[in-house]
Amino acid sequence: MLDPILLSRLQFAFVIAFHFLLPAFTIGLASYIAVLEGLHVATRKPVYLRISMFWIKVFAIAFGMGVVSGIVLPFQFGTNWSRYSDATGSIVAPLMAYEGLCAFFLEAAFLGVLLFGRKLVPPWAHFGAAVVVALGTLFSAFWILTANSWMHTPVGYAIVDGRFVPTDWLVVIFSSSFPYRFAHTVTAVYLTTPFTVIGVVAWYLRNTRFVDDSRVMMTMGVVLASILVPLQALIGDVHGRNTLEHQPQKLAAIEAIWDTRAGQPAVLFALPDEKTESNRFEIAIPKLASLYLTHSLDGTVKGLKDFPKADRPPVIPPFFGFRIMVGMWAIMLALTVWAWWLAWRKRLFTTPAYLRAANWAIPVGYIAVTAGWMTTEVGRQPFVVYGLLRTADAVTPMLAGGDVLASLLLYIAVYLVIFGAGVYYLVRVVKRGPPATLEARTPRLVERPARPLSAAIGQDS
Repeated sequence: MLDPILLSRLQFAFVIAFHFLLPAFTIGLASYIAVLEGLHVATRKPVYLRISMFWIKVFAIAFGMGVVSGIVLPFQFGTNWSRYSDATGSIVAPLMAYEGLCAFFLEAAFLGVLLFGRKLVPPWAHFGAAVVVALGTLFSAFWILTANSWMHTPVGYAIVDGRFVPTDWLVVIFSSSFPYRFAHTVTAVYLTTPFTVIGVVAWYLRNTRFVDDSRVMMTMGVVLASILVPLQALIGDVHGRNTLEHQPQKLAAIEAIWDTRAGQPAVLFALPDEKTESNRFEIAIPKLASLYLTHSLDGTVKGLKDFPKADRPPVIPPFFGFRIMVGMWAIMLALTVWAWWLAWRKRLFTTPAYLRAANWAIPVGYIAVTAGWMTTEVGRQPFVVYGLLRTADAVTPMLAGGDVLASLLLYIAVYLVIFGAGVYYLVRVVKRGPPATLEARTPRLVERPARPLSAAIGQDS
């Protein structure tokens, strides 16, 4: 028998996982473009203009794919999760409206200036448009994560007739987990951008194309990664301690901890078995979990057995999701250290092994943010509003499993077309690279885009 709850969860997970791949890139890319535009205004060096105009084309395609892939998300709140919408609408709906009004519209409006205003506005105004687009992407993340954090740590509400009603909007917006979740997520997506850029320019350098531009992009990417990679470890630490305080069940699932004890070992690998409430093939380091979770070798960490089975999250997805996320971070750290060692030996741009590794490492950021999302969201189960509204009670009544399956299959087919076309255009733009002269990249006043994406891929394609 088809379970509409499980299928609805799978459908939402599929749609949001694919959608999140785009903001995971464009949030950081928008800020990168703003920096490039600012450097060009300040220095008048053509290299920054060439690089900026190239990445603006990539941003335009990715932004368009993100918009299309995200349209269906809010509709699912009505079709699949109507009881959730009814219960939380007084809080979640305004937050989503703020995201649309002060983030998406701001972002989309000034993107037009960024795409088509190069010769219509002075350079400082074009730089200003880039800054506004970058701020728009951050505002979008702010409001989305505000709503998500409230669902994890609900505060500032009263329950009236079974519905959540806000009593203090500042408390709702700045819930106890929001600062850590926002910092951790934004840093993660900012890390995705430099490793994508480094991977692309590594391919150019391997093929001796756009060498001067690639050297600048590689240097900027490595410098940013050198700041963000260690910073993410520090943010992850405080975020984990916040999770231990407010969502101990989730933390216990992430660490596959079953028994409460002082001096908890850190489980590096295991096959958690929920039936026997134990780990098979466990590899652990004594007392290490207590050290990084409580900052004390003898700190006490609760195990899953301390919580009712009905309130425990599934263990395997957050357990392995967290380890995949940390593994991707380790790859980023290794590439960053390797880059500095090669830079010290003046071989950063010419070492084939590093360039090949950087090229193949393009997906690591996207895998990390997807695994992190899976860890935090599955770890919140069985609640959609933590401790207050169960996922099983949030689904639309009378929803038929067959209908959900049909719509899921339709989404999969449509998304394959959307992402297939988008990746095709992105590959074309990347293969073409920055044109040789600025004149080739600057449209005349009489020119207008002839068809969708023509501004991104060029009028002559």
